[in-house]
Parts: sequence; structure tokens; C-alpha cells
Amino acid sequence: MAAGTLYTYPDNFRAAKTLIAAQYAKADIKIAPNFVFGETNKTSDFLKKFPTGKVPAFESKDGKYLQDTNAIAYYVANDELRGKNDYDRAQILQWIGFAEGEILPVVCAWVFPVLGILKNDSAKDSFQRVKDDIKIPLTILNSHLLTRTYLVGERITLADIVIACNLLNAYKYVLDPSFRKPFVALNRWFTTLINQPQFKAVLGDVVFCDKVAQLGNLDVSAQSQGKSKKKEAKKQEPKSEKKQTPKKEKEPEEELDAADAVLAAEPPSKDPFAELPKGTFIMDDFKRVYSNEEESKSIPYFWEKFDPECYSIWYSEYKYPKELTKVFMSCNLITGMQQRLDKMRKQTFASVCLFGTDNDSTISGIWVWRGQDLAFTLSPDWQIDYESYEWKKLDPKSEETKKLVEQYFSWTGTDKEGRKFNQGKIFK
Repeated sequence: MAAGTLYTYPDNFRAAKTLIAAQYAKADIKIAPNFVFGETNKTSDFLKKFPTGKVPAFESKDGKYLQDTNAIAYYVANDELRGKNDYDRAQILQWIGFAEGEILPVVCAWVFPVLGILKNDSAKDSFQRVKDDIKIPLTILNSHLLTRTYLVGERITLADIVIACNLLNAYKYVLDPSFRKPFVALNRWFTTLINQPQFKAVLGDVVFCDKVAQLGNLDVSAQSQGKSKKKEAKKQEPKSEKKQTPKKEKEPEEELDAADAVLAAEPPSKDPFAELPKGTFIMDDFKRVYSNEEESKSIPYFWEKFDPECYSIWYSEYKYPKELTKVFMSCNLITGMQQRLDKMRKQTFASVCLFGTDNDSTISGIWVWRGQDLAFTLSPDWQIDYESYEWKKLDPKSEETKKLVEQYFSWTGTDKEGRKFNQGKIFK
């Protein structure tokens, strides 16, 4: 197990690769305290260890030094992240090269002008062009992920970690709902990753871009760039016009690193269900009964309390059953969707079931939520997965609906093709 110190500033997406890999490998990695970008990495002691002066930089517990961000992540990872055979390892290296050569340049070319780091005329001229350029790697990734849960094999690897981190600022700052809408598989994959505990421990809650800012609209504060308060105060002191000297430009690499540290404050999001009538059905009460009582009691309780005027019942069925292979991967598909819908739990209940076995299975479910329309249209954040399913609103008065509710709430029976119930997941 690797152990050592990582030199970086807060919220550096490059450093996040190492920290996420360390979470999976349970490596003992500590962030260097009191690191100040532009100062600490310019000292003679730092340059002696790391001649380029770039961060992130890593010093192992036994005195080894590494600088390249992907090399550091590889060093702290475990065998599962690195690949279990030569072919998997080669694929992982291939995707890491793709991340650095094809993804990162176009992400930076779009994000940095928005953050106000690149302000010259050439940045404005290329602003529209880069929107087209970024679609190329996104389309490649989306096509690859149409039939896969992860990039290489059946588990998260360094390929997933590196590419997700390189896409992080794009999803946060520029890929608004309309732009990212065509990339359904890619969005599903990215959201699955950022909701894993190991990713959340490093990235926190990632808020997707709702509306892309225009050039230079986001403030790049001196503090977020890693400058010391002393330097900032000095910068703000009034100067005589005659004594002013031309400002020395930063080295390009330092400027780009500083841009990575920018944070955008996100206002709290409004509950999309808030404008809908509350009705008499108390979702929390039903969930409590369902969790603590047998179905013989909880299902009658549901029908006794259900308010059809203010709540609706829906049947969902996965559109692409031929793409489903291993059962555990199908379960990951269900879990990933439910994780991404976390903010609609309060007013929603669902029982989603997998029927069948490996290479012969289907996914379908019963959903209940406040309102009479398809709930996913209420928020862009909820629209990543739902288009992969057929949705049918059910009549709560019909006997067919009551049979379906009993079947799915009690996890019994077969699907329409006769496949037996395998397992289910409750969203509550």
C-alpha cells in the first residue's frame, strides 16, 4: 500500500485522480499542509525534489518523488485499478492517453475563457469552434459506453478515474443540459462515478452546469488561485502612474494550473415538486410502513392512503434488454440511476426489478410520485437515465394496476416473457 504526501492546492482536478485512486486502494496519502501555489512550488527545497515546479507532486514515505499526475495516480492505485491482465492494462493506458491528448485540451480551451483565464481575442475567436471540437471525444466516449458500464472490464479502473476528472470542469461549468443531452450513455457513466463513495469523498457533491457562463463571467479570485493574502494586499496598494512597471506575465503552465483551482458558488436548488399539490398521501408514512411491515400489511396500507388526485403510478421498462449481459452489471445500472435521482426521493417511491439471468434479463419497475405527469421533466438533473426506459401511466382504479403493484412491491412473479424474478432495488 502506497503512503506519502501530495503537494497541491484545493480542488485541483489533477490531484483528484490520485486522491480517488487512493480511496479505492486504501493508500495513506496526506495533503501537504500550508501549500501556497506560486510560492511553495518555487522554493529551492521544492525544486530540488521536483525540478519542473509543477503540481500535483508526490513524495512517498520512503523518499521517492513523482510529478506527472497520471503517474502518481498509477503509483498509489491497486491492481484492480491498474488492470488485471496485459490487455486490460494496455486499454487503460490507451484511455489515459485519450484523456490527456483528446479530452483535456478541448475542455481547457472552453472552460478557461469562461473562467476568465484566457482573455485575448484569439480565445473569443476559438470559443465557438471549441464547442464543436469537444463533441468529437464526447461522441467517442458515448458510443463506447452504450453497451458498457465502465471503460475497461466490469469494474472501475484508472481509465474511468482519469477521464472523469478531466471532464469534471466541463460538466461543472460549460456542458449545460441542452449540450449534454445527446450523450446519454456518457452522462450515465459520469454520474454513476461521481456518486460512488470514493469519488464523493474527494469531490463532494458535483453540481452540473445549468447555464453556461459567457467569456470571463466567472470571477477568478486571487485566493482561489493559491496566492497568499500578503501578495494580494500588496497588489491592491495604490501606485504612482510614473512608477508603474509592466506586469510580468505568468508562465503559461502556471496560469493553467491556477485556473484549475477556481470554484463557482452554486445557489441551493429549488425542490421541483414544491409547486405541486401535496394531497393527503404522506409518502414518508408509507415508506415507514413498507420498511417495517410485511407486504400483506404495507400494500393494503398503500391503497388505503393513496391519493390519486395528487399522486400517480407509473410502469417503466428498459428499452434495450439485448444489451444486458451480466446480472451484477444490470443491477449496477439500476443502482446508478437511483443514485442519480437522489434529490427526488422525498416525493417518490419505486420498486425496480430484474427478471431473468445472465445474458437473458429485463429491467422494469413501478414508480409512485407526486403529480400527474412524468416527474423527470421537472428537473434537468433527473433526465440522465429516464429516456432509456419506456414509461406508462397506470390507472390506480384498475385491477391490472393493483396486480402489478402487488407483484413489484412484493418482488414475486415473472416478466411478460416469463423470466423469473431475480432481484430488486427499492427507491425510497
